[in-house]
Parts: sequence; C-alpha cells; structure tokens
Amino acid sequence: MLRVLKAAWILSWASLLTLILFLPIVVAALMGRRGDAAFRGTQIFAWVILKVCGIRLRVRGRENIEPGQRYVILSNHASYFDPPALVLALGLQYRWVIKKELRKVPLFGLALETSRNLFIDRSKGGDALESIKRGVAQLPDGTSILIFPEGTRSWDGKLLPFKKGGFVIAADGQLPILPVTIRGSHQRLPKGHAAFSPGEIEVVIHPPMATGTLAIDDLMTDVRNSIASSL
Repeated sequence: MLRVLKAAWILSWASLLTLILFLPIVVAALMGRRGDAAFRGTQIFAWVILKVCGIRLRVRGRENIEPGQRYVILSNHASYFDPPALVLALGLQYRWVIKKELRKVPLFGLALETSRNLFIDRSKGGDALESIKRGVAQLPDGTSILIFPEGTRSWDGKLLPFKKGGFVIAADGQLPILPVTIRGSHQRLPKGHAAFSPGEIEVVIHPPMATGTLAIDDLMTDVRNSIASSL
C-alpha cells in the first residue's frame, strides 16, 4: 500500500506542476528568442519535485564549469530523478536531446518542444544524428546541450555501453565535453518503479575534456572512465 501511495504522490505532483507551469513555460518560450526564461520554468518544476519527494541534492565540481562556455554535457542515467537533479545542479543554460516519444506526452511534450529542446528519432540512425547536429548549431551562444550517452536508463544503476552520437556532435562542433556523474538516483527511484525513496542524490561535475585531439573511440573511453570514477 505504501508503494502505491508513493507512486500516486509523485505522479499527482508531476501532473499538477505540468498543468500549472505549462502555459508560463510555453509563453516564455514563444516570446523569448533564446528560451532561457522557459528553462527557468523547468527549474521550478525540478525544485518542487525533488522537495516533495524528500530528495536532498548535493553538488561537487561546479568550479569546473567556465561561465559562458558552451558544452556537450554527458551524464550517466539511471532514474527519472536524473533530469531534475541536473537542471538544478549544473547552474548553466542547456537544452536536451530527447527521444521523440516524449513529444507525444500531453502538454509536457509541447512545453519541451517550444523550449527549443531537440528530439531524436533513434530509428533513423545517421539521419537523426545529422538533424541533431543542425539543431545544436542553431542554439543561442552560450547554450549547452545535454545527452545521456547510454541512450536509456540503466536497470541496475551500472553504466551501460555508450553510443557515439554525443561524441560525434562534440567533435564536429569543436565543443568541449563536460562529463557528469549522478550518484544515488537509482536508489531513490529505480527504473521500472514509480515508488520513490527519500534521500540524497549527488551530482559530480568533472573537468571538461577537449575534442579534436583524440579519436572518437579514445574520447569515449576517457569520458566513460571519468563518469565511472565517481560511481
């Protein structure tokens, strides 16, 4: 019964926040050229969700972020708590590369689209990657892009194999990669469950890695090792 109540609690809050923030986020996104104000609306959503679920956020390594620098942010992914944790922890403007299925979620999908996030159709392979490259090139100056290189949430919290897309985007755009590790989110809300457990989530921001000097496979290995070092 407790698990059912917890699941109902988080789903009710997510639905309520979507209804409350949908219109302000969409209006802010349509009126602003950059989409920064709309992004701040998602920060409100994230802050409330973590608070009502009893999640304490701890952040290390913010000094590794250079203000105004544009990054390709790559993070591990094991829980639905990861996006709100990152939105609050990183302290910089970025847009998501999101699977296209989320565009169909009522209200939520439209808010993501109008906020200038990028949707990817993973069934289209190379064509999808080229589309994302064009989208990244059109983002405002100083706006980073965030990608989960595993492509999906891990069932057990351990790192899955990385996909090359984010690394190719970074190399082609000559953008530094910002590796990020999320610890504890799997324990708070595992994949396949809607019942959460209050507690701490830690976000570790690692030193950026330059692209262009390493082969893609070597870059993938270095970033993966950096993320894994704090798990």
